[in-house]
Amino acid sequence: MLKLKISGVHTTVDESIKRYVIKKIGKLDKYIPRKARGSAHAEVFLKESKHQNKKECTCEIVVHLPQDTFTTKESTINIFAAVDIVEAKLKNQLHKYKELHLPSRSIPVKFLRYLKSNSNKTLK
Repeated sequence: MLKLKISGVHTTVDESIKRYVIKKIGKLDKYIPRKARGSAHAEVFLKESKHQNKKECTCEIVVHLPQDTFTTKESTINIFAAVDIVEAKLKNQLHKYKELHLPSRSIPVKFLRYLKSNSNKTLK
């Protein structure tokens, strides 16, 4: 499970929001390569503000990986919706990161030897 640090900016983070964030963001470690999972951690900043009688909730997540850092931010009316949107964005970013940092699968050596030995024979 991804290590999370959840903090509220100008708001208090209650237990239900914490559980929701852990449920949604904690599962994103399956999109991180196995070698990077041990040192990967995320910081979650939840912010509530009012602009002209409109409530605006912002969720910003910073994911620290060994070779990269991802920052994703979204603002909506509801804090739970903001977490959902940020989760979807992070999922796409981490999926691309994992594809980029996985070693490519090479052709097995035995198969290459087999091809080489059979290519020298001529067909009659």
